[in-house]
Amino acid sequence: MKERKLGENGLVTSEIGFGCMGLNYHRGPVKDKNEMIDVIHTAIDAGIKMFDTAEVYGPYTNEELVGEALAGKRKQVQIATKGGFKIDGLKNEPDSSPKTIISAVEGSLKRLKTDYIDLYYIHRIDPNTPIEEVALTIQKLKQEGKILHWGLSEAGAQTIRKAHVVEPLAAVESEYSIWWREVEEEVFPVLEELGIGLVSYSPLGRGYLTGKLDKNTHFSENDNRGELPRFTQEAMSANQVLLDFMKEIADAKGVTTAQLAIAWILDQKPWIVPIPGTTKKERILENIEAANIVFSPDEKTMIECALQQIQIVGDRYPETERKRTGR
Repeated sequence: MKERKLGENGLVTSEIGFGCMGLNYHRGPVKDKNEMIDVIHTAIDAGIKMFDTAEVYGPYTNEELVGEALAGKRKQVQIATKGGFKIDGLKNEPDSSPKTIISAVEGSLKRLKTDYIDLYYIHRIDPNTPIEEVALTIQKLKQEGKILHWGLSEAGAQTIRKAHVVEPLAAVESEYSIWWREVEEEVFPVLEELGIGLVSYSPLGRGYLTGKLDKNTHFSENDNRGELPRFTQEAMSANQVLLDFMKEIADAKGVTTAQLAIAWILDQKPWIVPIPGTTKKERILENIEAANIVFSPDEKTMIECALQQIQIVGDRYPETERKRTGR
């Protein structure tokens, strides 16, 4: 697989990464652990380097799974994880105080069975801790060799600027896909100016852009999509117009809508790395083929014009979670 440079801070990774959250968290009944370890091994064999997890996924169990799966393969991969929550099992409020971040990093290192983290994100911005103070905490952890690079998840443009001045950021992780493009408005220009990469989570719209979900889909326990405004019956029915358009383009190019969605992201900027997740080996092989899709100038213009005319229905998060993003 080809590689991409995430911004100007030296982090080079595979142009498609792997989002590990859904292996055992927020995507329905937990599947067999050994099967999920095999999925990760398939991703490594396919050339994927970046594996993305977080302390709060589980909490803790996702990092434990990833740590077990990557044991003995550490030199082949890069681990990205996230911290910055006061984990209490209910509210999980953002907490980026030095004590919490240092403790979170130590816990992640232990669960991931490693002595360093390639890319460590602050998961959500803590309004009670100045981002400059957070950057100094990260700076100390980098000096100790526990973190190689750092980033922010779902941060606003001004927060990114303030953090970068103190300790240069390698990447910002945000939801970004053909049906969620808000970060293009204020965040993209800052990333381009400062030489920071973007890691795109949910590049397949939490599965919707694969075309395998519709208004009759029932979300089981432990699947948070049932709580998201964009996954109501009304929203999924209204957004079918986007899927219909994507299928028309995908059929013409002989690819799947999932491949089209990933290829579209890769085509936007050379410093973006999408991290689709899956629990199926065959989907990994499908997803990585997206890197071979090329759009002609006419196709790019046609797709962009069509997307401007399609209005997406439903927010991506409920109100309580939305307040934590874009700060």
